Amino acid sequence: MRVLVTGGAGFIGSHISHVLIESGHDVTVLDNLSRGRRDLVPASAQFVEADLADEAATEAALRGHDAVIHLASFLEVAVSVERPVLFAENNIVNSVRLLEAMRRAGVSKIVFSSSATVYGIPERLPLREDDALGMQANPYGATKVAVEAFLGVYHQLYGFDCVLLRYFNPYGPNELCDPETHAVPNIVRAALERRPVPVYWQGEQKRDYIYVEDLARAHIVALEVQGFEVFNIGTEVGTKVIDIIETVSRILGYEVQIDDLGERPGDVEASYASSEKLRKQLGWQAEVDLEEGLRRTIAHYRERLGIAE
Repeated sequence: MRVLVTGGAGFIGSHISHVLIESGHDVTVLDNLSRGRRDLVPASAQFVEADLADEAATEAALRGHDAVIHLASFLEVAVSVERPVLFAENNIVNSVRLLEAMRRAGVSKIVFSSSATVYGIPERLPLREDDALGMQANPYGATKVAVEAFLGVYHQLYGFDCVLLRYFNPYGPNELCDPETHAVPNIVRAALERRPVPVYWQGEQKRDYIYVEDLARAHIVALEVQGFEVFNIGTEVGTKVIDIIETVSRILGYEVQIDDLGERPGDVEASYASSEKLRKQLGWQAEVDLEEGLRRTIAHYRERLGIAE
């Protein structure tokens, strides 16, 4: 299958591109490199430097492909609060531009990178795909809900095959956000540099941490799906932030200090997935446990930061 990956030069997109190629697919990466890195794109993938706002370039890149995996979006929640119009234009309007370009190019299969944020504050745990979507606390979450709705429209109007993958908390090598706002890379970097780890709520929040290569594999099986489907991607285990810190301490062999920042408004106390639907329908399940995933992530950051063991 010929697959075009938008945002394929980023953290998750680069891993998906590698797994696609290993699985025998032909890959084109489309990325404007505003947040991605050219060196993360597999050597055997075709690379197109373009922005989804450029409809002609997007349509030209799409021709001859069988499917799209769509990851190109802005991610920073705090920035979305400060610049909601920017997020709406980039994440929602550009996604609709992509769908229109797909329609003109004759490509009608798409796998979308959604998020567990669409559920809002969980009313029950684990979260399941038939749970209602919740009130959104920030524009980033609202953009994911909006794009999910547009995908439903394109399925109804034009018969698109649409798979919505709701990520929980991906982590692993190549996470290069600046500024970095995610727990695992912040913990690992601070620990390696012997700095206190900034922690809210004394680290008692529970999240579902999914290793990025496991997440990437889910996109491969999703390409088989026809119709309109929604799947959670998680480990089905809620892990406290403080437990991540303790595991990193054990791997490194020294105690990692914390900087207790107290409470933070807007944080969800606990969020973790049921991935039963994905497991039963497509045979996917997480394979890399948390300790092994953290070991691989620590090794990656050691090399990147030049910190010897």
